[in-house]
Amino acid sequence: MTVSRRLFVTAATALAVTGLPALPASAAPADPRYRVPVTPEDTESDLVRKASQVRPTARQIAWQRLERTAFLHFGVNTFTGLEWGTGDEDPDVFQPAGLDTDQWARALRDGGFKLAILTVKHHDGFVLYPSRYTDHTVASSSWRDGHGDVLRSFADSMRRYGLKVGVYISPADENQYLHGVYANGSARTTRTVPTPVEGDDRTPTRSYSLPATDYGAHMLNQLYEVLTEYGPVDEVWFDGAQGRIPPDKVEKYDWDSWYTLVRSLAPDAAIAVSGPDVRWVGNEGGLAREDEWSVVPVQEKDYGRTDYALSYDAADMGSRDALVRAQPVADYLQWWPAECDVSIRDGWFYHADQQPKTVDQLTDIYFRSVGRNSVLLLNVPPDTDGLLPAADVARLREFRERVDRELPEDLAHGARTTVAPDRVTVDLGAEREVDRIRLAEDVRHGQQVEGFLVEVLVDGAWTEVTGAGTIGANRILLLAAPVRARRWRVRVTEARDTVRIGEFGLYRSRV
Repeated sequence: MTVSRRLFVTAATALAVTGLPALPASAAPADPRYRVPVTPEDTESDLVRKASQVRPTARQIAWQRLERTAFLHFGVNTFTGLEWGTGDEDPDVFQPAGLDTDQWARALRDGGFKLAILTVKHHDGFVLYPSRYTDHTVASSSWRDGHGDVLRSFADSMRRYGLKVGVYISPADENQYLHGVYANGSARTTRTVPTPVEGDDRTPTRSYSLPATDYGAHMLNQLYEVLTEYGPVDEVWFDGAQGRIPPDKVEKYDWDSWYTLVRSLAPDAAIAVSGPDVRWVGNEGGLAREDEWSVVPVQEKDYGRTDYALSYDAADMGSRDALVRAQPVADYLQWWPAECDVSIRDGWFYHADQQPKTVDQLTDIYFRSVGRNSVLLLNVPPDTDGLLPAADVARLREFRERVDRELPEDLAHGARTTVAPDRVTVDLGAEREVDRIRLAEDVRHGQQVEGFLVEVLVDGAWTEVTGAGTIGANRILLLAAPVRARRWRVRVTEARDTVRIGEFGLYRSRV
């Protein structure tokens, strides 16, 4: 039975313009309802009702408010010119003589970024801190006489300049494959983490017994080092990469154990994008779907990994039709918002012959990621000196200035606002030109809007200006030409349940 697409609203509680105060992850309820089970017997009406009940955790809300985050791909590939290393690199190739992570932090802060993720370990297995569990690290380089620690410098600098800290530890490891650890066919057995090593002077306040393969235990020990010695960490980023190994030697990753350790040691950290908190949008161009849902069907696979029920690059991830299509394989409907990753240059690591994207390109990406209910993850790779290139630093600043001009003063701030069961009306007090509209649902109550219109009052009649499908945590609409009016309203035409609007902003760009 198909449920009618009406608005589930009441006069008392229907549409409300609400403030969005900070909500720390520690305040998350014991049962945040971030995932709801589904069954093959569910009707379309059941699926829509369940989707309307899904709520984000506090850590997910905090993550979605970041809007602009940065990636820093840095390692042996920076010096070999490769995008995917081999694992047998001479660590001495790593020689960033002018390393200045304060310069990184200043450039990212001035570019409007709120969090930065460092490639602590890429697929080659080279580690940017002196790990106890591998020799393929900065400690094996003559750089800084073997006492260098990029992760320490990075984390300190980011916090010094007000940015949150993220770490990327690749599940793939070419070096550990060469050492017979990665994909060695070992069974999952109970492992103690941290695993003591010769000369280990640590006195852990708590140890963990977790199921893992030999390599899974190696990852757990490195995660333990990073999360206990460099914290607090705000995002732990995994992809699903497999090493370039024979197909009969695939390493099945111990996702459940990795997630458990991260949750215990960094409870406020979002786990992305092979993780339960954040999903990959499905392309590396930084572009979200026109209608991007945070509530999507998922299945649980490979020792607890949160995975797509539909294809990762499906054109539609969360509409009513998508919920029905995914039903045969979906285990849950889950709050799993999208992260849009893209590099400022063509490659992920620095290459001297590449140049940064133009301001126009970055601005277009911003509106098609942040403006479509997603978070932008922009990679800015340090060069062989250990610096962000001057051209990239300038482009980041220009990008922030451009966004500031695109969305200057909110003309609706402080304006008289009227709330009705399916609409919010703003009276600007005088006719004003508007060409940018910013909307947000109060996602603490879920993502509900399936269709809406923005209208203006002209000669006593409401006239449509623009409209779209989803809103979610953020929706930015660009008008082809400025519209001049005093009274504006957003009218919800389709919704899953009670809609609460958290923001209705009106702007006149200065571009």
